[in-house]
Amino acid sequence: MRFGRLAWLLMLPLAAVLGLFLVSLGALVWSSFAGADGVPKLDLYARFFARRDYVDVLVRTLWVAGLTTLVSLAIGYPVAWAVARHKGRRDWLLVLIILPWLVSVVVRTYGWIVILGNRGLLNAFLGWLGVVDTPLKLMFNTTGIVIGLVHVFCPFMILAILAVFLHLERSLEEASMSLGAGPWQTFRKVIWPLSLPGVISGTMIVYLMATGAIVTPLLLGGLRDRMLGTQIYQEMFQVFDFPRAATMAVILTATALAVVLPLGMLERRVSRNLKGAS
Repeated sequence: MRFGRLAWLLMLPLAAVLGLFLVSLGALVWSSFAGADGVPKLDLYARFFARRDYVDVLVRTLWVAGLTTLVSLAIGYPVAWAVARHKGRRDWLLVLIILPWLVSVVVRTYGWIVILGNRGLLNAFLGWLGVVDTPLKLMFNTTGIVIGLVHVFCPFMILAILAVFLHLERSLEEASMSLGAGPWQTFRKVIWPLSLPGVISGTMIVYLMATGAIVTPLLLGGLRDRMLGTQIYQEMFQVFDFPRAATMAVILTATALAVVLPLGMLERRVSRNLKGAS
């Protein structure tokens, strides 16, 4: 009985942090609706969608986040598969996957500037090979932003899928092969459906983090190819327009949830179907 009471006391710090978060979130939402007279209004939202440049920034944010998620999935899925099927020690491979997390995002982004710049390593190498006559435009556009974001967020995709692969029984693949299915049929009808929970989880994580990215789009995209996260940063710390920044933050959160919530429902449904089938 005494231990149960102590356990509840240990929950107080968590409740305090959660309460502070909810209060801050409520203040953020209220500041996006509050008018000069204190009456809730939609003026800030109307002004946001009335400006073509802000709408373009929102569309670019969703496009870059979606593209980053797809590229991370295309890279992360085979990497997770290779790590899961590796017969030796996997710990060193996991260290290689999470190694970029040991370096600051700013440092990694500046590393990509050295590689992707007009006089960077990649353009210098292509020019030395004679492949290109003029440097490729790999920075201050969507290409540079996606490359930087994939490098930052792809480990999350790999680990989410790897967690599912490590629990898959090899006997399922062997049974599929013994029943006459080829490698492609085994992947399409056995491996891919069973790995869907990890794929959906990784997709949600990468998409959410990509929509709110600030440092990488700011350094690799510049002022022309802005994302909504960088726009919020500028409104907060350069223009000091806090209500407009709050409005953008609410819009960004709503658009992200519009994608993530259906994915979460799909993940629960897939997991429930897999448990029922098993």
